[in-house]
Amino acid sequence: MVHDVGVTDVAVWPLTIRERRPEDLETCARLLRRVRLANGYPAKWPSRPSAWLDLPEFDQAWVATNSSGLIVGHVAVQNGREVTRLFVAPEARRLGVASALLDHVHIWAGGRLILNVVDKVNSPAVAFYESTGWRYTHTTTADWAGSRGKTVRLRHYVR
Repeated sequence: MVHDVGVTDVAVWPLTIRERRPEDLETCARLLRRVRLANGYPAKWPSRPSAWLDLPEFDQAWVATNSSGLIVGHVAVQNGREVTRLFVAPEARRLGVASALLDHVHIWAGGRLILNVVDKVNSPAVAFYESTGWRYTHTTTADWAGSRGKTVRLRHYVR
C-alpha cells in the first residue's frame, strides 16, 4: 500500500530510489499538490496532474521513498538526459533527497544532464542547483505561459 508522506514523517534515511510504478502516480500527484501549495511548483498547475507526471516522452521516472516506504520525492528524464518533474516533499527538503535523485539520474544517463528551471527572484530551486554543481548556461522565454497568461523565463543548466 502506498501512503502519503505527512508533516510528522521527516525521517528520510535510509532513502530508497526506485522506478516509479503506475500505482505511484496518484500519490505523486497528491505530493505535487502539496509542493505547489508550499512553493509554487509547478508554475502552472496541470489540469491532469497524474498525466503531467507520466508523459509518453519521458524515458524514465523514479521516486524516492523514506524508511517507512513513503514517497518523498520524484524525478523524470526525457530525451535521454533532460531532468524534469523534480520535486521533494516540503518536510523532506534540505535532507539530501533531491541530490540523491539527481545523482541516481546522473548515473542512469551516463553523465551530462540538462535541466530548465523557472527564473524567479530568490528561487530555492536556482539556489539549490547553483550550490550543487549545476552550471548556468543561458535564459530563454518558455513556449508556455504561467499563471494568468504571464510570460515565463527559464534558466538552463548543465551538469
